[in-house]
Amino acid sequence: MYSLHHHPGLTQDRINDKVNKGNTVGSLSLVQHAILVGSLLGDGTLRKQGTRTNALLEVNHSFKYKEYVDWKYDKFREYVLTPPKARRGRGSRVAYRFTTQSIPIFTSYYNWFYKNKGKRVPKDLRLSPISLAVWFMDDGTKIRSAFYLNTQEFTLQEQKFLQKLLLDEFGVESTLNRDKKYWRIWINTESTKKMLQIIKPYILPCFRYKLGYDPVTTDPKGEALLI
Repeated sequence: MYSLHHHPGLTQDRINDKVNKGNTVGSLSLVQHAILVGSLLGDGTLRKQGTRTNALLEVNHSFKYKEYVDWKYDKFREYVLTPPKARRGRGSRVAYRFTTQSIPIFTSYYNWFYKNKGKRVPKDLRLSPISLAVWFMDDGTKIRSAFYLNTQEFTLQEQKFLQKLLLDEFGVESTLNRDKKYWRIWINTESTKKMLQIIKPYILPCFRYKLGYDPVTTDPKGEALLI
């Protein structure tokens, strides 16, 4: 069984050292760190408003994933002033979102994950099972018997680095799959089975369909999130 608290290289001291870089204002917990990393590999956004020095975290998903946004809000509640709200977008889309306060701890992650205002993959990134599960809930899908991670926003070199992380951290083998003119990560069938066992304990009910479960008929009895 994979454990966040026994994952190689992922310790509170390491988070403080790699991310805070001298910041004494505070730091995220191991779970918050893992969720934030997974979110930033997926749909999560860190940004600076106007001329503000510090960054904020924005969590924004479709309203049908309200459960997921509320879960993230609960994990970062101490940094949020206004609870999640629905917002109508273009057409019929309704988003559900929240933002944190603009504070130094998120600026540290902004400096770690962004360059020239664009998202990048840090070269010293490490993953935990929770990070992998959140990444999959944000940007993963299952097509037939294989998982895909929609990594099209990252460079080819960064995607190859993520492939190496998946292999080194979890023994998950993958290849790059062309999606029109971009590339994304394809997990082979055998490694999909392995990855499923790693992330399954952390997947929220609203995303069980991504694992091949029918959210209406699947009996969740005996299954509980580990966080």
